[in-house]
Amino acid sequence: MSIPVLELIERYEKIYTGAISDILDERGEKSFALPHTLQPLVPGQRITGMAMPILGKQSVNKDPDEVYVPLLKMLGDIQPGQVIVTQANDMVSAHLGELSAETAKHRGCRGAVIYGGIRDTDYMINLNFPAYSLYKTPLDVLSRWELVDYNCKVVIEGVSVRPGDLIVADRDGVLVIRHEIAEEVLLESEEVVATENLVRKSILEGKHPVEAYETYGRF
Repeated sequence: MSIPVLELIERYEKIYTGAISDILDERGEKSFALPHTLQPLVPGQRITGMAMPILGKQSVNKDPDEVYVPLLKMLGDIQPGQVIVTQANDMVSAHLGELSAETAKHRGCRGAVIYGGIRDTDYMINLNFPAYSLYKTPLDVLSRWELVDYNCKVVIEGVSVRPGDLIVADRDGVLVIRHEIAEEVLLESEEVVATENLVRKSILEGKHPVEAYETYGRF
């Protein structure tokens, strides 16, 4: 990849998911949008970064050391620019809370996409840590859930998420871009945005929408 990772993230930050989705469709990519049931903690929150996938499972383990220490090791391995992406395989407990979010942010994490629950949401809002989840609950993971692995491939409703894949989330949803094509998709998406700006300008100047489409090939 010739574009440095942090620059890649910053440039993706300026592109809306609709433009990226169109490019992925045109390239024949399949299953790149995470379920629409994932919703941001605060409307308008945006997340852009490299995936750190986490896999978990339901558990009745009541030993704090066995439940919490693996989570703390995971948090300690977060690298700047990463996004937590959790396949919880659980619909009961909270899989991210305030202390975890604050630790993650301190280590350079850019947000979290939790296919499960979150809690301590007022603290996360005050912390300005963006998070997408399925639900909120005060229930802790102890005796309910445990981490299985991290920095591993996970699958969420048919969408694969691997370490280093690019995550882009905005008001419209959450996209996963394979890291092998992330740079090419970025460049093509930037072209789409520039072209759509020309289409918009021409229409506002009085050009018929059909003529604008025929001129620029997009709408």
